[in-house]
Amino acid sequence: MATSEIIYLGNLRTEAIHLASGTKITTDAPKDNKGKGEFFSPTDLVATAFASCMLTIMGIAADSFNYNIDGATAQVTKIMSANPRKIAEIHVDIHFPNLNYTKKQKQVISQIVSNCPVSLSLSNDIKKIIKLKFNDEIFEIQ
Repeated sequence: MATSEIIYLGNLRTEAIHLASGTKITTDAPKDNKGKGEFFSPTDLVATAFASCMLTIMGIAADSFNYNIDGATAQVTKIMSANPRKIAEIHVDIHFPNLNYTKKQKQVISQIVSNCPVSLSLSNDIKKIIKLKFNDEIFEIQ
């Protein structure tokens, strides 16, 4: 079964429909590429999916090992290259709630981020910089 259906709406916009749930996402070309930038661009969705995937698999691990990451947030910055126009870098800063994670839990979380399915699907040409922020402690993963 197909995952989604995308309709071109005109004016550099699309509407994607998730067929199993009916959820809809509208995309727009970014302002620096003839669009209005009023919705996620397709490349914004790629960068956002990268962070969302990491949080999701961290949640799966947290459930498996009986701790939680509820309230964790990710801030995503996507950097484009000009020629050819493509994603050059994705920076993800993940902030964890003020919980006391053990050294082992931090290690598990740090190892998981490099193995999320979206990360493994992205080109190695894309520079991926991930910062995990636990209270005052920061781990940087590249």
